[in-house]
Amino acid sequence: MTSTKAYIKEWQQALQNEINYLKKYGSNKYLITNGRLLSTEGSYTYYFDTSGNLRIPVGTAIKLEWGSMKQSGRVLSSEGKGVMLSLEKSFGDLVDEAYLIHDPWELLEQLIQRLDEIKKNKQKRLRIKNLMDPSMPAKHPQEKIKSNVHELLLRSKYNPVTFVWGPPGTGKTYTLARVAANKYFQEKRVLILSHSNQAVDVLIGEISSFVTKKNRFNEGDILRYGFLTGEQLANHDTVTTSQLLEKQDPELAADKELLVEERRKLKQDLARSFSKRDTHSLLELEIKIAKVLEKIRQKEIEFVKNAYIVGATLAKAASDPVIHDKDFDVVILDEASMAYVPQAGFAASLGKRVIICGDFKQLPSIAASRDALVTKWLKEDIFHRAGVVEWVKEGKLHPHLFLLKEQRRMHPDISSFTNQYIYHSLVGDHESVRKSRNAIVENQPFPGRASILVDSSFTGAHCISEKNSNSRLNLWQLLLSFQVIHESYLGGARSIGFVTPYRAQSNLMELLLEDVYEKERLNADIISATVHRFQGSERDVMVFDTVDGEPQERAGMLLTGADSERLINVAITRTKGKFIHISNQAFIKTHVYHSKTLRQLVEHQVRHNQAVRKNEIGTWIKNQHSKLQWMHARKLEKVFQDIDSARLSIMLSLPDGTELSEDWKLKLKNRDKRTSFIIFSEEDWTDLGPTQLIQARIPFPFIMIDKKIFWLGMMIEGIKAIKPPYIAARLESAKISEYLLSQFTGL
Repeated sequence: MTSTKAYIKEWQQALQNEINYLKKYGSNKYLITNGRLLSTEGSYTYYFDTSGNLRIPVGTAIKLEWGSMKQSGRVLSSEGKGVMLSLEKSFGDLVDEAYLIHDPWELLEQLIQRLDEIKKNKQKRLRIKNLMDPSMPAKHPQEKIKSNVHELLLRSKYNPVTFVWGPPGTGKTYTLARVAANKYFQEKRVLILSHSNQAVDVLIGEISSFVTKKNRFNEGDILRYGFLTGEQLANHDTVTTSQLLEKQDPELAADKELLVEERRKLKQDLARSFSKRDTHSLLELEIKIAKVLEKIRQKEIEFVKNAYIVGATLAKAASDPVIHDKDFDVVILDEASMAYVPQAGFAASLGKRVIICGDFKQLPSIAASRDALVTKWLKEDIFHRAGVVEWVKEGKLHPHLFLLKEQRRMHPDISSFTNQYIYHSLVGDHESVRKSRNAIVENQPFPGRASILVDSSFTGAHCISEKNSNSRLNLWQLLLSFQVIHESYLGGARSIGFVTPYRAQSNLMELLLEDVYEKERLNADIISATVHRFQGSERDVMVFDTVDGEPQERAGMLLTGADSERLINVAITRTKGKFIHISNQAFIKTHVYHSKTLRQLVEHQVRHNQAVRKNEIGTWIKNQHSKLQWMHARKLEKVFQDIDSARLSIMLSLPDGTELSEDWKLKLKNRDKRTSFIIFSEEDWTDLGPTQLIQARIPFPFIMIDKKIFWLGMMIEGIKAIKPPYIAARLESAKISEYLLSQFTGL
């Protein structure tokens, strides 16, 4: 049996190996632009524009990458859409664009320090031993159990460690909040931890609401400590440190707000003028803000000491002595499947009792290094490493594993797949869930259907890899997905998620939504993201775009690799009422094994008559968007009108083996000769008289007019991976056209 000290030694080495990797290669890159050299006094001070607020703490170590050059530095200021950096060497007066590399290795170093302290503390080492080897007999009186909440209360009273398996929609937040509140009613001190700010906010908000309803809320007893993600706790009275500060020391709170507003205005001036005077003023202002923040810090320490329930992130707990030097009666670690095992060990060391809650069927934690120890301890969750999952694989529940087994989120037509294939029939549906989701199910698109496979088979070879990242994207499925979002919005949905395994596809959808759906997004919560960002959230409608298809020769590892079951599970289980799956069934049947979750999902949907083929597109598209229109590909009038209307350029992609009809040739030859005509092809098309012939292997035909109108799916002889009926799409989007040109030409 492994000793606790041996565990800690391996954990520290794994963390150090990850730190070394991040320092050498980095993984989080942010594009920053319009860099100006402000000062050369002591170091080189630069100001850059950013597309959003980076929220990197002042003083944080970073690297700047410009072409082949890399330079170390620190953040001087990082509020608003601008960042000021101190670099060791100069990049010159002006830097058009560069990449800021920031990875949280300092947080990992702090965790290593905490583990050093645990080594010297026998009591804390015993708590970790109980976590890693939960072989002690369960001592809670099972005959007294009255409900889920009551069982968890009893387990956490009589046993040092309790694992809670909370599949999506099974009331994890509800249960944990009431257990925490009951501990509070017994005057126990409770620490709420999670890897994400959002998860902490949600749980603290639920605890506060429950205690308030019981008329037992006392100001300062329940405290959210650390950075807040948004409005989650805005309506909860005096739960955050900032709310308490405003109530108990309004003058200090006002000083902070005035200084922050002054900084915002000064940075606006600096972005316009880049004057030396403004630079010095901003640096002086950062010093003033730091002094005020230190006063606030002393107040916050008092708040934490007086609170009975404290919520914070794992990173905050490991870096702040006001948390890690304190001993709690109960520690609740939420979303534990996303935490590193050393973080779970650290969390367990902070309390006499620990509740480890999560779902080991959802996404694991993320680490960059491929080192063996990193893979063992930072890429797999505590449920696996403590041996709990082994029992489940054998068809049994570990004595210290408590399963929440009734889901109330998904319509049963959606959950039928995950209940059977992911959770092996251990999880069922609450009787209310069908009725509660029917209103969403009855809406367009596909009224009366909760789970739908929109099959993109034989629509062309549209799946390519992004030039810089190698992440995959699929233009045809992107447009299908946008149409589904549009139909859902017009059908009344105001909570819509677009989820995909590939960052390139997610970013491209975000670009499309920004360009043509800005007004609609003001009235609805429509988010495009990869699966990782959606974990822990839910939407009325989820659109899952798997991207993979021809001309790729194999399915991507994201959909077939070791974590593919978890990824697909998260994508499905975010859904309340309508799950719309955009996938190429023919490609999946050819390239994905029967045992893989994606293949099982597609076959499950086909077997349950949930598939919609491409010949049905005319029945489910009820609302053509003004910027995206669908039509029969053999009808050439509209595309020919666009060619006649071209004023700047006509760009045409002709893949190997394709041929143009006489109508096409005649139209292109008779174009306005003042209009630039560019052909992308590896074959000779000089007979058409192009202005330029670019050697490019693009697997699908397209035509782009004036860098803003993009035609996809045009019927050209010899196109691969396509069968009738032939459908074309016309997209009017300057942003998408600009992006595609950057991919195909490097322009």
